[in-house]
Amino acid sequence: MTIIRAAAAQLSPVLGSREGTIAKVIAAIAAAAAQGAQLIVFPETVVPYYPYFSFITPAVAMGPAHLALYEQAVTVPSAATDLVGAAAKQHGIVVVLGVNERDHGTLYNTQLVFDVSGDIVLKRRKITPTYHERMVWGQGDGSGLKVVDTAVGRIGALACWEHYNPLARYALMTQHEQIHCSQFPGSLVGPIFAEQMELTVRHHALESGCFGINATGWLSDEQIATITPDPQLQKAMRGGCYTAIVSPEGKHLCEPLREGEGMVIADLDFALITKRKRMMDSVGHYARPELLSLNLDSRAATPLHSTAPAAGELPDERTASAFDDAAVADRSAIARSATG
Repeated sequence: MTIIRAAAAQLSPVLGSREGTIAKVIAAIAAAAAQGAQLIVFPETVVPYYPYFSFITPAVAMGPAHLALYEQAVTVPSAATDLVGAAAKQHGIVVVLGVNERDHGTLYNTQLVFDVSGDIVLKRRKITPTYHERMVWGQGDGSGLKVVDTAVGRIGALACWEHYNPLARYALMTQHEQIHCSQFPGSLVGPIFAEQMELTVRHHALESGCFGINATGWLSDEQIATITPDPQLQKAMRGGCYTAIVSPEGKHLCEPLREGEGMVIADLDFALITKRKRMMDSVGHYARPELLSLNLDSRAATPLHSTAPAAGELPDERTASAFDDAAVADRSAIARSATG
């Protein structure tokens, strides 16, 4: 019998400070480990902070806040990720962390999984940023739609409204995830956001037959005031918090956290996975792959594809040969046209 103790942190980031938020992440890792947790999940892009500004700021006025996020974003790997990895190793805990990743001139919504060794075993980017987020982040690709083996089991992860893409969820289900880690921003939209989130998280646990661990961020009134002084706009930055742990039967394993900073902790009995899948295994005996199946392009997207020259061949020889072949083909086509 396998029983894993898991935690989800509802964290308030230090707005404007990568180092400040990382310090809070490391403190939360230590606190969870002290309570016996072997896995901890943090909110969406909590390091350095979710771009709340983009939800309420017109694009023409968003430049300064967006540039500030560039300066505080995380390069992977870097000193910032090394600190988190060291904490994971020190406390023997698996860490799922959301970061704003900077890759040269583009930011990405990135999920990192650190194993107990401190190594990053998964780096994935949100495949399609949602609505206002498209002004902030680039798109990820299919290379991140994978489940990874860790010290606590097979982990899959998606961010926020990726859960409304059923094929993205199914891609992880087909890889037999045992623990699904989901991350949302929190403190956004209002109470209905939390209600929708709960439906989404609990449904995926039921459909996948796995445990669901969800973490959201939280902003204080003082933090909200620093983002906008407009009372009407401030209303759009409250509510939307739902940090919870759910069983494969869709049940809460502890009381969800819907307000304020804090942490939820629960024990995951893997026997419940078999109990659920005995009745309904959506990628096994309940699947109909001869009727319905998924085609996933898991290649990493890249703007450059380079073919190396053959051994002993100079690069310009290959190019010249290609041009010569093309010229011969063109002349042949012209000749056929003239005689036809």
